[in-house]
Order: sequence, then structure tokens, then C-alpha cells
Amino acid sequence: MKYAIVYSSKTGNTAQLAQAVQATLPSGDCLYFGFPDPQVLQADLIFIGFWTDKGTCDSQTAAFLQTLTSQSVFLFGTAGFGGEEAYFQRILTAVKTHLAPGVTVVGSFMCQGKMPQAVRRRYESMEDGPHRDMLLTNFDRAVSHPDSSDLLRLSQCVSTILSAPLP
Repeated sequence: MKYAIVYSSKTGNTAQLAQAVQATLPSGDCLYFGFPDPQVLQADLIFIGFWTDKGTCDSQTAAFLQTLTSQSVFLFGTAGFGGEEAYFQRILTAVKTHLAPGVTVVGSFMCQGKMPQAVRRRYESMEDGPHRDMLLTNFDRAVSHPDSSDLLRLSQCVSTILSAPLP
């Protein structure tokens, strides 16, 4: 099975995930690793990484997803806010709206990712209150992500996909 890994990474979080995917897969079967490129359309399976922007994938990834027609894909991404599975599922549902009906999603993975310090400064400048406190707590919790546990869980998801036949 030939595969490709494409990703968009604003802060390096999704790049870490892409590298973990690459480390899990057999290197000889990799057709492409890098930013979205039309040559990946020749792969049997495309691993597609994104960072979350306003509840869905970034615009570069959205544009790439819209070029797919009948490929099998595994979606993976990072989100600075949250850490709850329900939130991640809402993001993945929004990302899937960019896919054509013939594209098959064979798996997905999301985890929290650290945010730039400018975000924390913006939160600190907000009016004191529970909402500000919640945002600051989330920011501080996100600083270590993706962590080794996130990368291990991603690797396990990818390994599961490898052991199953593609549709």
C-alpha cells in the first residue's frame, strides 16, 4: 500500500503529529511527505494533518480536501482549545464537510496543541471573571501538547489502520 502524508502546521504542533505518523508507517511505501501537493493523489491512503481555525481545518487544508475525489484518507489535527472528545468530534465533522462524497475516511485523530504566547497575553488583557480564568487554564494545560501520550495514541490509531484492509 502506497501512502502520502500531507499537513499544514502553523505552530509546529501538527508537524509533530505528521512526523509521528511517518515514524509509524513503513518508509518504503511513502510516496510523499510535506505540505499539500497534487502528487499525493496517486497514493492508496492519504494521511492529512491540519490545525484548527474557527472550529474547522485551516484554509490551506480545506482547499486541498476539496481536490480529493475517491481517495481513502486518515484525518489528524490539533486544536489549542479543548481537550474533550466531543469538541474534537465537532471539529472533525466540520472538516469532513470539505470532502467529496466519494472520499472514504478510514480513521481520524485529534489532540490539543500549544498556542502562541500572544494568545495568552490576549487572554490576560480580558476583564477578570470566570471566562477569562477558563481560557487561561486551558492555555496553560495546552502548553505541553502534543505530548508523548498524544503521539503514542496517534501511533496506535495509525497502526490499527494498517492492519485493516482499505475499502
